[in-house]
Amino acid sequence: MRFASLGSGSRGNATIISHGKTTLLVDCGFSARETEKRLQRFNLDASDLSAIVVTHEHADHINGVRVLARKYDLPVYATPGTAACLPEDVSTLINEFSCHESFSIADIAVEPFPVPHDAREPSQFVFSDGKHRIGLLTDVGISTPIIEQSLTLCDALLLEANHDMTMLDNSEYPDHLKYRVSGRQGHLNNVQSAKLLEKIDTSRLQHIVAMHLSEKNNSPNIVAPLFAEALNCEQSWIGLAEQDTGFGWREITNR
Repeated sequence: MRFASLGSGSRGNATIISHGKTTLLVDCGFSARETEKRLQRFNLDASDLSAIVVTHEHADHINGVRVLARKYDLPVYATPGTAACLPEDVSTLINEFSCHESFSIADIAVEPFPVPHDAREPSQFVFSDGKHRIGLLTDVGISTPIIEQSLTLCDALLLEANHDMTMLDNSEYPDHLKYRVSGRQGHLNNVQSAKLLEKIDTSRLQHIVAMHLSEKNNSPNIVAPLFAEALNCEQSWIGLAEQDTGFGWREITNR
């Protein structure tokens, strides 16, 4: 299995999960044209995609879904709550799933799980080829036992580290936005994410990438030391997803 990111942050999110002949685009928060442009960096065309899997309906996750899905006749996977928020003219392409039931898209098994976030019916995922597991967790306000159970023993983990609390408190954000971001249905701060890493079994972890970093209220220089301490590893081993470039292909190897 291999994975990459087209970009991660408040201005757009899209993640690629690939195995065998199956390539999934998880969220499409950029315009369809921008998504096509970014896919070219990975030697991919949108016609190579097998499906779009949507975490929730916020614009930075669905901005290009409608146009890309219709243009390339791509199936779209979403929870019923998320699906209800998508444009009606993609309804024939939507495949609804339950947050509590696993399903497969060709070569890739998808294990969704519910998360607390201020959306209609948000979901995050573990993707598997039967041997390896890639966990994705962004856009979540707090950790839960379900999240911790789902993400244990992953071979790769893409984990939100949205903000530093001090930077957020001192930012120019209005109070209502500070409350939303830091609330129980907002986004994980760096310390919360590091504590989550300490709680789960990371003994199989080959890759860790910090995701959805705030451009205004966070810094890689804060995230990397916290993650490295939680995992007892070198800071250089901590991957960081960028808003404009995401990160390049990473592959899970057999051990």
